[in-house]
Amino acid sequence: MVRGLLFDRDDTLVVDVPYNADPHLVVPVPGAHRAVERARAAGLLLGVVTNQSVIAKGMATREQVDATNARVDELVGPFDTWCVCPHDAEDGCACRKPRPGMVLDAAERLGLAPEELVVIGDIGADVGAALAAGAQAVLVPTPRTRQAEVDAAPTVAATLDEAVESALAHAEAVRS
Repeated sequence: MVRGLLFDRDDTLVVDVPYNADPHLVVPVPGAHRAVERARAAGLLLGVVTNQSVIAKGMATREQVDATNARVDELVGPFDTWCVCPHDAEDGCACRKPRPGMVLDAAERLGLAPEELVVIGDIGADVGAALAAGAQAVLVPTPRTRQAEVDAAPTVAATLDEAVESALAHAEAVRS
């Protein structure tokens, strides 16, 4: 049964501004607030799992990223949990997507099994993290998503709203 949704931040919930750590630059993707509201109204627990290498690169502090995330929370949320990977790709951490660390951490924080979660994101790393953790995944491609990532995704949705609808339909089908 689906009991929670985890969202990627950039290009999934908000328009991607590379290495953004400025709350004033946060702009929700069209329909993001409505989609998140629908999931919350259905009783699902909600979280965000986001790679933020801007911290490791020394281009922003954790506090700046947290302030940016708070703005996302204000415009699109609120979310029940935030998991942030502050590492760079070369750091070899367990949390950076496509590794499962943040999905597993979010599941624990929400008191859910990974199998009860759907991860919604815009790139293959989001899908990979979900599957590696034992969660379900929905890819919402953007113009930057590679075709190979779309082809490899188990579920693809045209919009964030459609991705949430897919998760809600699965949750309802399981409950029935």
